[in-house]
Amino acid sequence: MLNHTSFVRFTCLLSAVIMFTSCRDEENPITVTPQLRQQIDYAKLTDTTTYATFFTDKASVKTVDLTNGNNRLLMFRAINTYNGTAVGSGAALDATVLKNMFSNTGNPFSGTANTALNSAGVQLRNVTASSLSAVDAEKERQALETAFNAIATASQSVSAVASEGKAGKLDRYLVDAKGIEWGQIIQKSLIGAFQMDYIGNVLLSDARLSADNTTLVAGKNYTQLEQNWDEAFGILTTNPAYGKNATENSSGESFAGSYLWEYNPTDFPNIHKAFLMGRAAIVNNDLTTLKTQATFIRRAMEKSVANAALGYLSKWKTGTTDAARAHAIGEGVGFVYSLRYAKLNGADAAFSDAILNNLIYSTPNGFWGLTNTKIDAASTAIKTKFGL
Repeated sequence: MLNHTSFVRFTCLLSAVIMFTSCRDEENPITVTPQLRQQIDYAKLTDTTTYATFFTDKASVKTVDLTNGNNRLLMFRAINTYNGTAVGSGAALDATVLKNMFSNTGNPFSGTANTALNSAGVQLRNVTASSLSAVDAEKERQALETAFNAIATASQSVSAVASEGKAGKLDRYLVDAKGIEWGQIIQKSLIGAFQMDYIGNVLLSDARLSADNTTLVAGKNYTQLEQNWDEAFGILTTNPAYGKNATENSSGESFAGSYLWEYNPTDFPNIHKAFLMGRAAIVNNDLTTLKTQATFIRRAMEKSVANAALGYLSKWKTGTTDAARAHAIGEGVGFVYSLRYAKLNGADAAFSDAILNNLIYSTPNGFWGLTNTKIDAASTAIKTKFGL
């Protein structure tokens, strides 16, 4: 039992502690992030769980919106499909149409499946190479538009048989006078400059992972952080579960999604689970898990592009016809270009351009001047940079 003197001392001490604590809390208040959603149990997420299944608000209304991402992916598909019409129909391509598709201007999208893209409110051009400075990004966008001019020019000779110094078709592949298949270069370059860069270096970057996750975007049922992650998923696939249609012989996906399957089979089965885990981490305000999943996805994409570049360089060496070799190097050159966006591996434009110049662009006759020595030098540089 406390005597009077001890009680007085205890009371004074207690008062001092309370006063100190009160002052400390007022000066350094503890901020607790509001929990907008009900916590998600990570154990419930599997590699076949439909992406939007668990992501709802407390009224069970979905918080996922893949529209922007899916529309951009559909625009990419439309550009690729249009580039293939020259060989299919024998009609020349229009570079202006391609540029308008790229910037979504002039209502360039047609057909039942694509007309709605004209009013989608998004485009590819302004998110291509968007992790770069404004000057460097514009340089890369203009390089792609130069490629649009190149394929349109080559398509004017679509009825001719190509040979060294002459544009036309090699078997079923449209090439220019230097044997360069611009359709493949455009497709593979957009895999890097659009998909890998915008997903990995922008939407899943530390800066975007720090976006607001406490309030809803005006007029929407999602936070900005939720939308960043959803857009990344939507750019990779239009399937509700990435990779769900994969078979022994097909990825069931397109572009970056397909090459993850073909050239990074180790990580491919885990990509969908990583997207689910990351999205759940956003709901749970679990930044550690969120960044872990983002890094996994980014590294997996970079590895697939590096392996694809090596794969197609190798196919040039094993090709038995000019057509097979030209097609292989067209894809290979596009992937080598895309390596400049593999930032986690320390690659950049200088690295990519040095390989491209030594490989094909510094040679007057392009594809026709390729040698095993040039292919081997390019392959060695990539293996060294990526540790492959």
